[in-house]
Amino acid sequence: MIRALRSLAAPLVVLLCWEATCRFAHVSPAILPPPSQVARKWIEYLRGGELAADALSTLFRVAVGFALGAGLALPLGLWMGARDRVYTVFNPLIQVLRPIPPIAWIPLSILWFGLGNPPSFFLIALGAFFPVLMNTIAGVRNVDAIYLRVAQNLGASSATLFRRVLLPGAMPQILAGLRIGVGVAFICVIVAEMIAVNNGLGYRILEAREYFWSDKIIAGMITIGLIGLVIDTGMARLNDRLLRWHRGIESA
Repeated sequence: MIRALRSLAAPLVVLLCWEATCRFAHVSPAILPPPSQVARKWIEYLRGGELAADALSTLFRVAVGFALGAGLALPLGLWMGARDRVYTVFNPLIQVLRPIPPIAWIPLSILWFGLGNPPSFFLIALGAFFPVLMNTIAGVRNVDAIYLRVAQNLGASSATLFRRVLLPGAMPQILAGLRIGVGVAFICVIVAEMIAVNNGLGYRILEAREYFWSDKIIAGMITIGLIGLVIDTGMARLNDRLLRWHRGIESA
């Protein structure tokens, strides 16, 4: 209970300061609406069913795009991390493509896939791909060589070495990459929805901007933040559950 209250303290202080600033400094609601007005708009947005539909559309795009990006990055990262020759072949190409932001791919994604969900899936997959890939490679390559030598001395085959030593040893960084990848996927989906589709939270924020509905813009932003918080909390708990053995080794 005390921990929950501490977690809520900072957001409540921000909301109170925000409300007071808007009330006493006579800030125009078109520029910065007070939290009370944003809350009313958020409830209206929710009751009309628009919020649920937009949130589901956004989550669907994130799920599909992230599955595509992570599904490609994981096996490639494991392969590159476990095989030096493969790493030498693919790493230059990866390092050239990795610094290019997903936003820069928007014109090509529309040319290649048109409008609708396909370009959104492409941009989200691209955004999630590199964090998962780089963390997977680093996780495999950073497994302590002592574990590898011990397994080899005990006669472990290559498949057993990979399954019992490399993969578990790399798992903390792989899960960290997946967690980062989900966050990047959310950034990419909002950008994609402002360009290529006609529903979703990103589209609704852009629509609200056209009509100067500042309260709806902020309501959409808060919704994105809350969904991101729920997903990140879920990922953190999943990490804790899957890595209980790792925590035990570290504390031993």
